[in-house]
Amino acid sequence: MSADDHIVPVPPDSGYLRALNTETLRLIEAAEPIESPYAGAPDELRGAVSEYVHGQRSTLVELSQELHANPEVAFAEHRSVAALAQRLADAGYPARIGIGGLDTALLASAGTAGPHIAVLAEYDALPGIGHGCGHNIICATALGGFLGAAPLADQLGGRISLIGTPAEEGGGGKETLARAGIFDDVDAVVMLHPFTHDIATHPFLGRRQLEMVFHGVSAHAAAQPFMGRNALDAAVAAYQGVAALRQHLPPSDRVHGVFTDGGARPNVVPERAAVLFYLRSARPETLRDLADRLARIARGAAELTGCGFELSWDQQPAYLPIRFNHALAGRWAVNQRPTGRQPLPSGIVPEYLTGSTDLGNLSYRMPAIHPMIAVSEPEIALHTSDFAAAAGSAAGDRAVVDGSLGLALTVADYLADDALRAAVHEEFNTAGGPLNVPEFFS
Repeated sequence: MSADDHIVPVPPDSGYLRALNTETLRLIEAAEPIESPYAGAPDELRGAVSEYVHGQRSTLVELSQELHANPEVAFAEHRSVAALAQRLADAGYPARIGIGGLDTALLASAGTAGPHIAVLAEYDALPGIGHGCGHNIICATALGGFLGAAPLADQLGGRISLIGTPAEEGGGGKETLARAGIFDDVDAVVMLHPFTHDIATHPFLGRRQLEMVFHGVSAHAAAQPFMGRNALDAAVAAYQGVAALRQHLPPSDRVHGVFTDGGARPNVVPERAAVLFYLRSARPETLRDLADRLARIARGAAELTGCGFELSWDQQPAYLPIRFNHALAGRWAVNQRPTGRQPLPSGIVPEYLTGSTDLGNLSYRMPAIHPMIAVSEPEIALHTSDFAAAAGSAAGDRAVVDGSLGLALTVADYLADDALRAAVHEEFNTAGGPLNVPEFFS
């Protein structure tokens, strides 16, 4: 092999990210603290919540570290959910495993009557990377948020559940549980996500999956190519059509795809080819429009090449973007201040530095928050080995304790403060109220 036959990839220039980080730092320095007009739970109950959380510090960190050392992928989180259930049992809250038709889903509850708020745990990891999204921290903080408030549930005037939701990484466990009725009597949900910054409301995009499968006519590519209809040509045309579409998309939209089938041998005209796309958008309506445009591209590519086609949508449930609840997120921000953190409002950290989550599906059924808690340096991206290392670091352990306190206090505030709770639900209803998620894309 000569030097001309081998060229290494050109490293991406980091200048844009450096400039972005510089501008973000400037905005952070000028950001005003998020305030809440609501009082939250009485001081004596808030003090008791704090004591309960800090009494569980070692248990929470140990759980986070155990999950980090033993990552399990979507729907296979048997050891992880057992570890969570054991900590709950040790604290006097037996859990049911295997709810809603999912073997690794979990439910534990406290309280006898009144408004019902759930703290959500995720614990699936990424293949080959481990906890590159920090779900070990999500699980441990959910446990801490529950254990911090559960002993006071009746005094707070409501019910508290911890719901373990499998397979956030593409599997849509929350949507599966919602369709099974697990959230039917839940009034609001809270959880957090590790990140590069502390943020009260950070957008996550809705996501759909689309596989375009093209069917052609096989032929000898040398002897009788004119007797073939090339499915690979159709797939390439579709891929290029999506590339041309990107110029005309809203800035928040994302489309990325890979070829999953391109034929077997060069001397045979491919009779089948396929390409898999992920579609992401910041609003349910724009995600639906984006899906329609890709379907039209597939039809055009098939007609262009004389091929047939079929579309396969969402082998796992579609993800909706997150609908913010600012009233509840404001209490989260206030409740992080005792830890020394000051969560940022929207628009400080670039909002296109994001992904998707099935929490979005719940946020269109009931009020929800999904704040971000800092565990890594700003230049480290989610879903990388560097972020996995951060999730198991001392910074990750600190986030477990800080985040547990924030969730527990926010749960207490929601249950104990009637004015806050009314504002949370008024905001949700003003934003459109519940959405029929299963029917939205049908």
